[in-house]
Amino acid sequence: MIEVENLTKQFGSMTVVKDLSFELGAGSVLGFLGPNGAGKSTTMKMITGFLTPSSGSVRIQGYDIANHRQAAQAEMGYLPEGAPSYEEMTVAAFLKFIAEIRGARGALIRQWVDRVTDTVSLRAVLHQRIETLSKGYKRRVGLAQALIHDPSILILDEPTDGLDPNQKHQVRQMILDLSDQKIVIISTHILEEVSAVCSRAMIINAGEIVLDDTPEGLCQRAEGHLSVSLRINGVSDEALSQACSQLPQCGRVALINGGGVRVYPAEALKGPLAALQALMKANHWQPEWIQQHEGQLDEVFRSATGGRLQ
Repeated sequence: MIEVENLTKQFGSMTVVKDLSFELGAGSVLGFLGPNGAGKSTTMKMITGFLTPSSGSVRIQGYDIANHRQAAQAEMGYLPEGAPSYEEMTVAAFLKFIAEIRGARGALIRQWVDRVTDTVSLRAVLHQRIETLSKGYKRRVGLAQALIHDPSILILDEPTDGLDPNQKHQVRQMILDLSDQKIVIISTHILEEVSAVCSRAMIINAGEIVLDDTPEGLCQRAEGHLSVSLRINGVSDEALSQACSQLPQCGRVALINGGGVRVYPAEALKGPLAALQALMKANHWQPEWIQQHEGQLDEVFRSATGGRLQ
């Protein structure tokens, strides 16, 4: 388990993380979302023990990170932003070095290196110097060093940065496969990644948690969730808009560029579709088209962070 309690970090007079508290258990994949400068990477660095909090505490599998740092860090694999490494080393030498640091000796070193080499598909570049690799392969080397000791917790800062679509799919599938028995925390700017792999999503803005829910739960908070777009044959958009506005199930009604109207729910999680169908039936209207929408994570993100989608 990860237990974060009242975590705060100040740099001089600036508070970049403010009183964060949450818990995670095995099988959780948490997506950290937020604009640049929201405090995501700083929070990750405090959880992993690379940065000392100004106040608050972090416990990793029961170990307080401040008092039992080495024991806590042994439980974690960490991929920092940018995937730093020793670029003059070959991939094989670097992974061997990391395995030794993590306590492997003798044949166990080869076993660990072989396992992660196959897990993140590094076999083709195993004997190349890291400085000669593409950004995507460097990211995979970073993932390999985080996974090499088979940790119970993975902390991944932008894990698919620089990867092509096939590689992103591979990494996401790997995270899903690992998540059955591990805790995974991912910081990402890719909203589709949260929907694809995360069981929980936390939006951080100005160092504070502003939303914490499942990805599906966050999407349901969008104003557009269960809204309906439609256009009626022989009825002007203005007349349709006025008729829709009279229905108690309908909230805001907006004209659509190019024709039609979009009707937003008057109440969360209760869409106006049934009421609109009854309206059309009562007036013998034939729709040219009609569509019900699901909420979008980017809409919730912009609303929660003041429109700063970055």
